[in-house]
Amino acid sequence: MTPPETARIPDQARASTGIEGLDHVLGGGLPTHHLYLVEGQPGAGKTTLGIQFLLEGVKRGETGLYVTLSETGDELRTVAASHGWSLEGLTIFELVTIDGLGPDAEQSILHPSEVELGETTRGVMAEVERIKPQRVVFDSLSEMRLLAQDPLRYRRQILALKHFFVRFKCTVLMLDDMSTKAGDLQLHSIAHGVLSLDQVVGEYGENKRFLRVVKLRGVKFRGGEHDFRLDTGGIELFPRLVAAEHRSSFEQIAASTGNRALDDILGGGLNYGSNTLFVGPSGVGKTTTAMTCIAAALARGEQCSYYLFDEGLATLLARCRSLDIPIERYLSSGQLEIIALDPAAMSPGEFVSLVRHAVEVRRATMVGVDSLNAYLQAMPGGKFLMLQMHELLTYLNQQGVATILVLGQHGLFGEGRTDLDMSYLSDAILLFRFFEARGSLLKAVSVVKSRTQAHELTIREFRLGKGGVEVGQALTDFVGVLKGVASYAGSQALLGDGSDIVTK
Repeated sequence: MTPPETARIPDQARASTGIEGLDHVLGGGLPTHHLYLVEGQPGAGKTTLGIQFLLEGVKRGETGLYVTLSETGDELRTVAASHGWSLEGLTIFELVTIDGLGPDAEQSILHPSEVELGETTRGVMAEVERIKPQRVVFDSLSEMRLLAQDPLRYRRQILALKHFFVRFKCTVLMLDDMSTKAGDLQLHSIAHGVLSLDQVVGEYGENKRFLRVVKLRGVKFRGGEHDFRLDTGGIELFPRLVAAEHRSSFEQIAASTGNRALDDILGGGLNYGSNTLFVGPSGVGKTTTAMTCIAAALARGEQCSYYLFDEGLATLLARCRSLDIPIERYLSSGQLEIIALDPAAMSPGEFVSLVRHAVEVRRATMVGVDSLNAYLQAMPGGKFLMLQMHELLTYLNQQGVATILVLGQHGLFGEGRTDLDMSYLSDAILLFRFFEARGSLLKAVSVVKSRTQAHELTIREFRLGKGGVEVGQALTDFVGVLKGVASYAGSQALLGDGSDIVTK
């Protein structure tokens, strides 16, 4: 039996919100001639979103009307000026004056039917009829709710207002600061769509803001939480990444790390279309090894991006200079970008946006994240980190990128402990360890996992020297290296003996 043909969603005219990321989430913007609810607590960014929506209309030659109960026209102009905007071309209508909110004014702004609307509402109607706006922002519903006093009258007022605006083919945003009791969804049933803005207030750092499309009738949209930044210039929204939408074809090959012995233990080098986790205690050489791999890719003519969460750019460059790792000339040419990020100010969505720009615009083929420990601090909860990191790594793999992830372990000796278990998300794991021998502090490196290629099972001595990484022979005469307390029996030469063979 032939299955029924899937009904096709009809094309609808769209009104751009003026926020590129939000238009993407909405599938092209808001369907025109409908009423939408924008809800969020004070400070979430509703007024800014409303102004951006109207200013986008002005750019497109559309008439805009801002109806305000909660802020004066001067306050709106101040908000706009803080973003570098001018409200010239918009009409601001102050629905309730100081006299209208006085103790002697007990009547409702709107009455149950359009015929019984009071003098104030007739003023709004007259303004709409006069300027015939295509876009309207109504700010805010909280004052209407208080003045209506009765829930039934309030709902009927909203319905009357909705039908009035729709009759004049307006696309309307109604802002609500959610001052009603929790769980009151009567406005959701009236509105054609609902956008919810929220923010996570941490003990330190900037508030993390996110937007969710709760409802949008007749339109396929991207669900889930989408991080956004509210800063000078307005709202910038970062759509949630769905890796399955970004498949590409590429040749899955292994490229050299810049060190022949390190290539050998990895089974040929770093594999493009996969990720490698560098894990070990602080100071063992994870970042320097990562920069050695980056330098090798740059020498091959590739574009690279490296994201620093733990240390400053000046510190990293000084270390690379001391070890003769040539990366500075690639920074000045633009072939390499190193971005030092503040985890207290960076949301996960914004970070994903940076990485996508590097891959899709700069055409980066090698990306480094240093470190995941600090990246964890940018997250509102550990479970979200694993979900977002899974999507990000899948996306990078599907784009044919070689990804380097740096993860620090707590403690200098022993097996160590990490803030999170990234082993199951990693395609390969390069494990670094400190150990003691002959009264000296030594280092070892080994590959404990590789999904893409056969790798050595040996544990090799490792150190940092001029030119970056030095890798010695397998530590066959040692037992307990991975535990950090090795016992030595034999005559094997070590890197510091001067009689060993070092491969660079």
